[in-house]
Parts: sequence; structure tokens; C-alpha cells
Amino acid sequence: MIRVLVADDQALVRGGFRLMLEQQPDLEVCGEANDGVEAVRLAQELRPDVILMDIRMPNLDGIAATEQLVHAGISRVLVLTTFDVDDYVVDALRVGASGYLLKDVDPEDLVTAVRAVVAGDLPLSPTVLRRVVAAYVDGGSRRVDVRLERLSEREREVLVLLGRGLSNAEICQDLVISMPTTKTHVGNVLAKLDLRDRVQAAVYAHRNGLVA
Repeated sequence: MIRVLVADDQALVRGGFRLMLEQQPDLEVCGEANDGVEAVRLAQELRPDVILMDIRMPNLDGIAATEQLVHAGISRVLVLTTFDVDDYVVDALRVGASGYLLKDVDPEDLVTAVRAVVAGDLPLSPTVLRRVVAAYVDGGSRRVDVRLERLSEREREVLVLLGRGLSNAEICQDLVISMPTTKTHVGNVLAKLDLRDRVQAAVYAHRNGLVA
């Protein structure tokens, strides 16, 4: 059972997320928070697997709450917000959010994202991924990092797919390999290129001209 804490300052939104999630046999909403302070407190108490975190909340915003939770290693955080402003996206991922989706996401995609976060993926809507890449990549220049030579041919293929924003499940399907093999390749890519997470891998792939 995947235990989820929902943090949003609107009760109606929290109720909607609860309804969507608890229709799934493997998902359980273990608590609700109406601001960042309560989100941190409940997370420390309940130790959920995933926190759905709004950004704009009173007392402590979602980005500051996410930073505290990630730093303490308490839970993975999936940011859901009505805002796709570049600064919000970049700040949320900079402090360690495990994914960033807009609140108009389809229920099926939300459920998939929660499961993906638990599996170690970093779900980003295509719009969000484009904004992150645009924030970090100089639109005119491309450079080739010598560290690319550390990658095997298969690892390079995986890096390209990470650059396109594919999840582990999608990489499995695209390359016709098993999930354990996929996870090994992704881990090797991050380690060999000294990258922290999949977002950095996506940016790296674009900076080095592997993805248009």
C-alpha cells in the first residue's frame, strides 16, 4: 500500500485528490494538511511514501516545506500546482521535489505519477520539462562533455530517452529491456555523469546536443 499525504490550502482540492487516489486498491490517503507547517508536522508523524504538495499555501509555502522534508529525508514530494511559471518549476526541483505536475492533470496520470515517484521516477508533464530545459540550456550554444565517453552505447541510448522525459516504464518498452536492467542503466548514467537526478540528466542531454 502506498501512503499519500495531501497538502493544499483548499479543502475542496484535498477532497478531490483523496477521491481520485483512494479509488485505487494500492493507494491510501493517510492525512491532509492545509498549509506547509502542517504538512511538515504530519509528514514527520505519519511518514507517508509520497506527499502531494501545493506551492502557494499560508504560513509556509510548498517549496520551503519541500526543502525541509527532502533535507530531512522524510518523504518524496510530488508538487501539484495551478502555476507553470518557470521560477516555481525550477525552484521546486532545485530543492529536491520528486516530480512536478499541473493540477489539471488527468486522474489516471496523477495515479501513474504517484506510483512513478515511489518507483524512483521523476514525473514531469511535457510542458514542465520543456520549461526546465529552457531555464538551464542556452538557446544558442551546444557543447559536448568529455564525460559522455564514459557511457556505453546502451547507456547513451538511455540518456537520450531521459532527455525526452521518458519514465523507466517507457524506457523499458522503447528499448525492450527489463525494469531491473533499466534501473541499472539509469543509475549508471547518473553516476558516470555526476548527475543528481533525471531532471539534470534531461538538461545534460539537451546541452550536449543529444536531444533537439
